[in-house]
Amino acid sequence: MQAARITVGAVLFPALALGLAASFMFGERWISQLPATIDFIPPTLAAIFLIGAVFAGLRHAEILGARTGEPYGTLVLTIAVTIIEVAIMASMVEHGDEDPTEAREAVFSAIMIVCNGLVGLCLMIGGFRHHEQELQPMATSAYLAILIALSVLTLILPDYTTSSDGPTLSSSQLIFVSILSVLLYGAFLFIQTVRHRSYFIDVHLAAVGHGEATPSRAMTIFAGVGLTASLIGVSLLAERVVPGLEEGLSWLGVDDVNRVAGAAVAMLVLLPESLNSIRAAMRNALQTSLNGALGSVVATIGLTVPAVAILSVVTKHEIVFGLEPRDTVLLLLTLLLSVVSFGAGRTNLLTGLVHLVVFATYIFLLFVP
Repeated sequence: MQAARITVGAVLFPALALGLAASFMFGERWISQLPATIDFIPPTLAAIFLIGAVFAGLRHAEILGARTGEPYGTLVLTIAVTIIEVAIMASMVEHGDEDPTEAREAVFSAIMIVCNGLVGLCLMIGGFRHHEQELQPMATSAYLAILIALSVLTLILPDYTTSSDGPTLSSSQLIFVSILSVLLYGAFLFIQTVRHRSYFIDVHLAAVGHGEATPSRAMTIFAGVGLTASLIGVSLLAERVVPGLEEGLSWLGVDDVNRVAGAAVAMLVLLPESLNSIRAAMRNALQTSLNGALGSVVATIGLTVPAVAILSVVTKHEIVFGLEPRDTVLLLLTLLLSVVSFGAGRTNLLTGLVHLVVFATYIFLLFVP
């Protein structure tokens, strides 16, 4: 068995990301005075270092996961992704009075990207390589139960409440839904890690065992420090990359910048989890793949929405959570399809292809609403 290794990039990119973030914080005046011919360099570097830090975070999280074992391994990366998304969403709420739908679009995009794009890709790749793959029905049922309840309460219910104008929730409703979200997610973590941990252990890995040696204690500590540095670097640089992305989309003539920007943010923060899930599907560890994919979207709703809601109440910034009718149809279709896909306990190439068709429809409607 080979032990996990920390690569040069996993050390270099978090340091570069933190260094550039510090330059932005303490050298703002000099950066703003750059000539117009080279003023694109700082945001370009921010995007490059941010992507590098995302991959570095993935590597460090993999080492921590190899040390803790399943299902804690995928849970480490899930929580890391959620921290990044909370930081970005908080920045959007704090600086986005004119765009009250940005948080909603990022959350909805996360559901569509994970439940259709990522899940569909994992199922299709796994089905192509292994014909059929097994999963734990009780585990996927737990994921879907939480996902259905929280997504309907946060993204569909606001369209039908009457205490506030528009597709929004009143302050008391936001607090109530936030408390329910945290309680449900906490109960889910208890089921996943304590009461019914066996539900979330991959049947294939349980039979053949793991292929990597357990990392040493020193390497685990270093990976923890590296993951923390990566998360901080990504969170700080995202505040520079996202505005530039929105300006670029406006320059390209995109009709609904908020929806496309929300999708881009969701893809960015879900990138580490996505790569981890795809690799697991390729080695026939479908349950591990789904633990990462579905776990990330459940954490997105269970933790990100309450964090953004509380910030909205404190800062008095209105947040529009209710989906438009078109997106409501896509969400309900996604939830129904997920229930059907995972109900039999086995998946194949066709199952993944159907999810990818829905994902392609979502992407098409981003640009042709």
